[in-house]
This record gives sequence, C-alpha cells and structure tokens, in this order.
Amino acid sequence: MKISSSFDGGNIACLACEDSTDIRLEIQKDNGAEYYQWFYFRLTGAAGQACELKLTNAGASSYADGWRDYRAVASVDRETWFRVETDYDGKTLTIHHTPAADSIYFAYFAPYSMERHADLIADAQGSARVRLSVLGSTLDGQDMDLLRIGDDDAGKKTCWIIARQHCGETMAEWWMEGFLARLLDEDDPVSRELLGKAVFYVVPNMNPDGSRRGHLRGNAIGTDLNRQWLDPSLDKSPEVFLVRNKMRETGVDFCLDVHGDEVRHFNFLIGPGGIPSWSDRLGDLLQGYKNALKQVSPDFQIERGDWSPAPGKANTRMCGKYIAESFGCLSMTLEMPFNDTLETPHAAEGWSPERSRKLGGANLDALYAIIDRLR
Repeated sequence: MKISSSFDGGNIACLACEDSTDIRLEIQKDNGAEYYQWFYFRLTGAAGQACELKLTNAGASSYADGWRDYRAVASVDRETWFRVETDYDGKTLTIHHTPAADSIYFAYFAPYSMERHADLIADAQGSARVRLSVLGSTLDGQDMDLLRIGDDDAGKKTCWIIARQHCGETMAEWWMEGFLARLLDEDDPVSRELLGKAVFYVVPNMNPDGSRRGHLRGNAIGTDLNRQWLDPSLDKSPEVFLVRNKMRETGVDFCLDVHGDEVRHFNFLIGPGGIPSWSDRLGDLLQGYKNALKQVSPDFQIERGDWSPAPGKANTRMCGKYIAESFGCLSMTLEMPFNDTLETPHAAEGWSPERSRKLGGANLDALYAIIDRLR
C-alpha cells in the first residue's frame, strides 16, 4: 500500500501505511500559517482490503467542530465523488472504506484543480460574450484571470462575482461552473435580460497559489486574503491588490463573494450589516435577494446564518463589508457546507459539485429579482 499527495491540490503526510486497519496520516499546515483542515490524497494497493485511514491531528485543526457528523469524499475516477463512512472521536478523524479498485482518492470535499480552472477559463472565452484579461501574477507566478461578460456600455450596472479566496473551499469554484454556464447560455432568458442591464466581472479563483499547494485558506505565504481588503500589498496579497484596483476602475454596483463553511450544515448569505453606512435601502436589497434565492432553490435557507455585528462594528478588512462600505452597494458573502444541508440532505453525495453548480445557476434568478433596484 502507498499514500501519496504530490499532485495539484494534494495535502497529507503519511506516518504509517503497513497495516490497512491502521493507516496513520497528518494534515499539513498552509505554508507560512497555522491553518489546516483541507486534505486530498491517493491510496494505492489496497483493493478489497478493509481500510481505516486515521487523520491523527484532526482534533487540533482550524475548525475541529466541523468534523462532527462529517463524511469524507472518495473517488476512483476523480469525476464522481461519493461519501464514505467517517467518524470522529474528538482527536482523530477515521475514514472507513474497502476500495474496489487499486487506486482511490480521498478528500475533504471534491477537489477543483488548477487544470480544471484552466479548462473553465478556456470554455468561457469560447463565448462571444466574454473577454479574458490577466490582472497580474500571484506570488508563485500564476495568472490572476478575470472574465468580463457583456458589454461595458454607459448606464449598465457593474456586477462583480468572485470565488475561492479561501482555496480549500472548492465548492466555490464548482458553484462558478454553474453560474457561468447559465450566464453564457444564449437561450436563457434571464441571462439575456441581465446582460442587457449589467456587465459582469468574474474572478473564478481568487487564490490560485493556495489551490495548487493544497492549502485550506492562505495564499503562497499563508496570507488570509479575506482579511486584506483594507490594505492589500503586492508582496503579501497581490491577489486582492490587483482585483481591488480593477474594482476601483470599473466601480461596483453589486458584489458576491463565494465561500464554503467548515462547520455549518446549510447554505446562507452574509450581508453588509454593521458597516458604518448601513441603510434601509441595503437592507431591502439584501432581503429581496435572499427571498428570491430561497424561492428558486430549496437548498438555500434564510432562517440562519447572517450574524450582523452592531452598527459600525463590521470588519471592513473582509471583502463583503469593505466593498459595501467603499462603493455603497449590495455586497454579500455566500457560504456553502462541506458536509450536507440539514433540510435537503443527499445520502450518497452530501453537498456536492453538482448541487454547488445548481445553486450557482439559481443566483441569476435572485439577481434578476433586484437588478433594477441596485442604483
């Protein structure tokens, strides 16, 4: 038997792999930071053997509460990911599985590789609606891809959609696949009407370096990009620096920042509550968006999740709050679960790439419901 993770997005250290019932592993920390929770590795040579894969340092991970009732995902072909029996004793996370094949992959959530990101960009630019630009480079020298969708005509609203500031939250880029597929569908009437009213600027992956390195949150040097929006720099957080400069050039009338939540088992939106310039207008737009999204997607709920701080106490170092305060617009953070939804569970897959895609597409309906009131 062999454990390996030396591939795009991989993360694990193998401590012991001689006994299939006592495979001991450790999740590795983000480079330059203390964050860790993301894992992704390959097991070979164990077909037909009952395996117990023990992540021995899970109890000290960044979001240890997220392991309760959690099930890891596995795949033989790296296309179809299914949930496997998993238990947590407060210290060790143990995956129980008997592989049917000689090679099987296990992960925290279905991975989204930089190779797939390249395919997503290539597919998108095949549309006449899309112009691709590269804002600059990451610390590892990767491109910061930006898609402009629609014509930037006078009078149109400017909508920014970004995802995966925290690279281990891979559901965010699966969400992007669904969002882009629908926005670029020339036969979709909602997409057609939205593009008549707005131009979209889309960053499918805000953290390419962390994605390739197999990090949970940080970029190449461990910077949490979603705490850099007040004062980003090229030497510490070029990803935010480059995107924020472009936002200042284009203006922002709407922003959605897409994430995953390690602990909570539901989809929810965090609005701009608590910013100094909070107003009834922003509150009405936020509620209108939430109500519309719930109407079109039963996987979304509005009863839990938006814990707004007291007036003036919002953390404007975070993207959603910073954008709302700086541009006076509706700016939100969308969170999806790593495990499953409480109200609409799926026994085999839990929350999954396909369900993320579907929710991505549904957000166009929610935006359409409020587009005329953005400004």
